[in-house]
Amino acid sequence: MNFSRRSTFFALALAAATLVPLQATAQAVDLSPEQPGRPRSAKVDEALKLVSRDFKFAKEGVLTVGTTTGRLPFGAYANDNKTPVGNAPDIAQLVADSLGRKLELVSVAWADWPLGLQSGKFDVVISNVTVTEERKEKFDFSTYRNDQLGIYVKADSKIAAIKEPKDVAGLKIIVGASTNQEQILLRWNQQNVAAGLKPVEVQYYDDDVVLYLALASGRADAYLAPNGIAAHNARDGKTKLVGTFSGGWPQTAEIAVTSRKGSGIADAITTALNAQIQNGNYTKALERWNLQSEAIQVARTNPPGLPRK
Repeated sequence: MNFSRRSTFFALALAAATLVPLQATAQAVDLSPEQPGRPRSAKVDEALKLVSRDFKFAKEGVLTVGTTTGRLPFGAYANDNKTPVGNAPDIAQLVADSLGRKLELVSVAWADWPLGLQSGKFDVVISNVTVTEERKEKFDFSTYRNDQLGIYVKADSKIAAIKEPKDVAGLKIIVGASTNQEQILLRWNQQNVAAGLKPVEVQYYDDDVVLYLALASGRADAYLAPNGIAAHNARDGKTKLVGTFSGGWPQTAEIAVTSRKGSGIADAITTALNAQIQNGNYTKALERWNLQSEAIQVARTNPPGLPRK
């Protein structure tokens, strides 16, 4: 059922207009272009040794990184409206430091990063890119985060945990339309109904304020979303995480630094990331954006990706 019907939407929107948005009470996030709290690293000699002599950097002494700037915690613009900040820029900084290079971030639209990378406009892409078998035909990957979905409920909800598909039976769940998580939720619902369980009442909202008002008012029971985004909003203490699932459920999925296929830098980046995992900078980079639940234990070069659809 779609609860974005016009009457429902405007009723909730009118109520929301009289309230302070939930996210406004969240702990302050550093949106300064200077980013004084961003973790930094010394060079990692083991990583430098693995950079192929044939690799052509876009600029001398610089690691040029393509990144999207659409939404925190992954990436957005600082308060100068031009400097990318977020977890992806933080990871980019650690990789650049490890390779002894200055970081230059290039904002790129999601649809344009493959061409920009292949053309050499930037050296790598760090932009919440999931490893897939199809993408591995054209790109190399160095993993740095688990791709997770999170199920969030209001803080005082009686729902304590959602661990498997049957736990969503009979609930009213918000999900984004035409998303991977929607497809997962619909598969869960189909599986539950076939087993004689109550169906899920699926809700869709195009406005985040209205979405969170529906959750706070009890009109919806839970919200299934990319964990990073929902976790960032949960900093205000008004929602809580009750379950996580792989973004490729039932397969596991990982987010990775993306480089040109066979260009000779992927192993160096993987080594750099593992050095940052070991020295603690990696954990700091995740904690700054409330992404610690998506931490990996070890970075890998070109692991198995999500299968072709």
